[in-house]
Order: sequence, then structure tokens, then C-alpha cells
Amino acid sequence: MPKVTVCIPTYNRSHFLTYSVQSVLDQTYSDFELIICDDGSPDNTPDVVKGFNDTRIKYIRHPQNIGRSRNMRSGFEASQGEYFIKFDDDDGLTRQFLEKTVDVLDNNQNVDFVCTNHWIINQDNQRMESATQENSKRWGKDKIPLGIIQDLTWQTFYYQSLQVGSTLFRQSCLKDIHYMRPEADGCEDFDLLVRLAIAEKRGYFLPEFLMEYRFHGGQTSLKQNLHFLKSKLFCISDYQFKEPELEEKRLIKLAQTQQDLGLRLIEQGNTQEGRKLLQESNQVLGSSRRSNLGILLSYFPSNLRQLFLQGFRQLRPKDYTEKVRSQTS
Repeated sequence: MPKVTVCIPTYNRSHFLTYSVQSVLDQTYSDFELIICDDGSPDNTPDVVKGFNDTRIKYIRHPQNIGRSRNMRSGFEASQGEYFIKFDDDDGLTRQFLEKTVDVLDNNQNVDFVCTNHWIINQDNQRMESATQENSKRWGKDKIPLGIIQDLTWQTFYYQSLQVGSTLFRQSCLKDIHYMRPEADGCEDFDLLVRLAIAEKRGYFLPEFLMEYRFHGGQTSLKQNLHFLKSKLFCISDYQFKEPELEEKRLIKLAQTQQDLGLRLIEQGNTQEGRKLLQESNQVLGSSRRSNLGILLSYFPSNLRQLFLQGFRQLRPKDYTEKVRSQTS
């Protein structure tokens, strides 16, 4: 039985998958199995996987697309390791990731998972020093000390400072919370970490850059954004925190997500549901120009709504991810 299971869920990214798989095979720690779960990719992913001659690789290919969360779940259900990590098919691990994170779990039996910092890489596999430092600062990773994370619910839910792809888990703690929820599809990593914190699992932070997260074009679209917002709304609605201050933050974040989703739905033509979400968000956030504009636009013809909202989106300042993506392209 392998000590560690590494899982790479993949879909139609054979051009990046080779890099991801090789980063696992190059580890200084060798007691692992690598499960590649393929969500029915129409590209040459099967041929890419066949090109690796390593008995530690297991390939699960679904005949048709079953969705991100279910595909991830299939890899977890097939895993045999005591420890488990899942990372995306366009990312990578540095050579010492497993050696250093396994050491933490082996020597700290009260720790359920260990998270590391990570590099930002571009589409050409180059590490971007400035983007990496900016990312670390943006998510507050530069402020988390080495050792057990004392404010785990705040770090996972409010600051969102931790990342599943740079984290090695005890498989037992993932089983305790039922790993990936299909209802959180598109938002499952965030959901997993928050539910671990709510279940009072213990996280450990190792402030070394031991994983590589890739920014590249084609990672977002209106359809993906809408799907993500629906999943995010499901997740935030489902949580409840013991700390009054954090629970208040949850209600605000819920209202902000309702506002974002409401505007997207109105843009798409789902007028009634969009208005309802905007009105609900106003009850918490108060009346805002953004919500009121969305409600006003909902009475316009669909093509005019889209034209106006798309133009408004182009004029607004770039958000954090757009800025980093422009640095790495």
C-alpha cells in the first residue's frame, strides 16, 4: 500500500498534463501512487497517459463527462494512501513537496493537513517572482506563521488564504466530511477547506513555496462564472459559524454573492430570479447603485442589458486575477 495518493483530475488539457504528471514522478519522495481521473476528455489525453511508463500511475477514464466534483471524487474513492493530495491538471509540485509535507504529518499526529505556499507560473512553465510575491501578499500567506493555524475558520472562509492544490491531507479527515460535494461544483476547493475548519480539524502551515499554480488564458467565461456563483451561493448559505463576528461576515458575503449572481442572471435573461436576489442582497447591504441599476436594467430588452453590462465590465478596473493573468501571459 502506498503511503501517499496523488490525484490529478483532468479534462481536455493534455498540453499541460505532461508537466503536471512529470512533476509528481520527479518527487524526491517515492512512496506514492498517482491517480489520473479523466472526465471524458475528447483530446489526446489517453495517449499522453500511455506515454508514461511508471507502475505507480493509475488511469481512470470516464466514458462521458460527469462533472468536476464527481470526477475528483472518483479519484479519491480509488485512492489507497494514508495521505492524499489533489491538484489541477495545469499545475505542478516542486520536487520536495511530498518529502516535506509527509514529514510534517508523520511527526505531528494531531495535524489533519499541511498547506504550503506556492509559485505562480505562466503558460510556458516559467516561475513569475513578482506575481508570486503579489499573490502571497494578496491572500495573506505572508502573514501566516509556521505551525498549526490558530484561526482556521477565518483563514479558510474570510481570508481564503489556503489552497487545496498545495495541501497534503490525512485521508481520514477527508472521509469524515465526505470530501467533495457535487452541489459545490466549481467551488469545491473553497468548500472543502471551510468544512474542515467547521469540523474543527487541525491545519498546519509550511511557509515554503512547494507547489506551482498556473495562470493562463481561457480559465474564465460568463458561463463558468455563473456556475461558480451558484455553487458559491449554495456553500455560503450552508455554513454557520459559532463566532458572532465571523457569522456576520458570512451574511455579508452571502449578500454580496446574491448581488453578483443577480446581476449575472439579469444579463443572461433570467429576470425574475435576478431581481429577487438583488432585492434580498439589499436587505443586508442596503440599497446600492449597483443593485438598483441591475433592477432598472431588468426592465430593458435582453440585448440592451447585455450590451450595457458588457460595456460596464470593460470600463471597470481589472480585478486581482485579471492583473496577475496579464503578467503571466
